[in-house]
Formats: sequence, C-alpha cells, structure tokens
Amino acid sequence: MDTAIRPRRSELATPASNDWMFEKAAGAGADLVFLDLEDAVTEAEKAPSRAKAVAGLRDIDWGQTTRAVRINGIDTRWAYRDIIDVVSGAGAALDTLIVPKVRAARDVWWVDVLLSQLETDLGLANRIALEVLIEEAEGLVNVAEIVRASDRLEAVIFGAGDFSASQGARVDTNFEPTAEYPGDLWHYARSRIVVAARMAGIDAIDAPFPNFRDPDAYRTASERASVLGYNGKWAIHPSQVPIANEVFAPTADEIRHARAVVAAYRDAERAGRGATSVDGMLVDAAHLRLSDNIARKADLLGL
Repeated sequence: MDTAIRPRRSELATPASNDWMFEKAAGAGADLVFLDLEDAVTEAEKAPSRAKAVAGLRDIDWGQTTRAVRINGIDTRWAYRDIIDVVSGAGAALDTLIVPKVRAARDVWWVDVLLSQLETDLGLANRIALEVLIEEAEGLVNVAEIVRASDRLEAVIFGAGDFSASQGARVDTNFEPTAEYPGDLWHYARSRIVVAARMAGIDAIDAPFPNFRDPDAYRTASERASVLGYNGKWAIHPSQVPIANEVFAPTADEIRHARAVVAAYRDAERAGRGATSVDGMLVDAAHLRLSDNIARKADLLGL
C-alpha cells in the first residue's frame, strides 16, 4: 500500500558545486530536487560545495518542491561534515537527506542518531526525512532490514550505476547489457527493492537514465518502473522531469474508475455484500485496495 506523505514522481539531480544551476532546478517542476555532494562533485569541491548547497536551500524560492541534499557515503571522510554543515546552515530550509551506498541498517541508524542530536542542539522544529540508495550488492541483500531502520525513512532508491559495478555486470553507459540478455537485467533488483518498500510503507524510486537526449527511452523505462509499483524516477536533466511527472501520476480515466470502484464497494459494504460490479467488471476487496491506492495518489497530487 502506498503511504506517501509527499509526491516523488520526479527527483531531479543537481550538482551542489554548480550553484548557477539551482534557479533552473527550482523552476523545473520536479517533486524533489537534490543538491548532490557525492558523485557529481570532485573531491576538491566537496567541502566548498556544502556552503553553496546551504545558500541555495536558504535563498532560492523552491515553491512546493521538496528540498534535499545527497551526502557522501558514510564510509568516506566527508559524510559527517556534510550532515553537520548542511543541517546547521540550512536548518528549516532542508527537508530531506539522501544517503548513498547504504549497505546495512546500521548505516541508516548512524545518520539518524547524528540528525537527532543536531535537531535537538539546534532547536529545529522540522524533522528531516531520509531517503537511501541501494547501489551495492550487500545493500540489496539487506534491503528488508534497511527500509525499517529508521522512522525518518520515506523512500528507497535503486542506484543502477554503482550497482552495476558492485555486481560486476557488463553494461554500457546507460546501464544496459552489452550482450543479448533475456528480459530486464535489473528486474530482480527492482522487484526486491519495491517489495521491501511496500512492506515498510515507504516510496520506491527508480534509477537515473543517463541518456537525457533520448526522451522516448526514458519514458519507456519510467513506464516499466511504474508497472512494478515504483512511485517515481530520478531525473538527471530538467527535460526528463515532465515525463516522470506524467508517467507516475494516475490518468484521468484511472482516477475516475478508481473513485467509482471505491464508491461502489462502500455502497455494497453498507448493503451487506462483499462484492459488486463497476462497468461490467467484478469488484471485490482486492480491487478496492488497488483503487484506493490510485485515489489517494490523486489526492496527494491534487488531481
């Protein structure tokens, strides 16, 4: 069941070192924008980029966009200062921290404890949420424990790029197999992640699609993730945002049908029946759950 508290159809990546991109990112229409301190930033720029991220979070009008920062992995020398400097500087202007390369539940616990201490010390009224990336083989094995490691956790993300390297897969720069392969190379990983997310009642976000000059292929990848139950997808370019927003939102026909199913089932329930029909199709408790998910997603998006 989808228990999302904020929309995440599109999560737009923006290098924290490139502060001239922040205004465009804020106006891209993404549900979430994250200023990236990790892979998109060189080692020499990591420390200076913290201040740029803080200024961007505080000074730019982000509207309804969720404001996030991706820190460096907790096994690096930058992680603890990423958290301390960004949270101390941005305060209430920061909604979410994204933690990469999570391997075990203890990684999430470490960030949670540090955040709790900072929030208390700084007197922050807002509670900062967490999202985690599964991009290591160990993380996939432990994903069921990871998604339940903190009540701050709102989403789990599949990181196909680093996961390719972790698994030793032979893929191209778009993380697709370099030789003929029967089916989707990443179907198992995607399925395991989304099942764990549903178990924990959090969102599942699909991997980035590097070739931003191929919008049709991005749409296809988004549609496949949506069918599996993913709530959204990363965007590495603003042009990908409207595609993700469209694909991961219910259509007008889906919303109409879902509301009709919910209403018909509730009427049948009041009449003492456990099933009914809508548009000539049987409707029972399983259909109710599916339709209720769609109706609540529509409500969340204001559709």
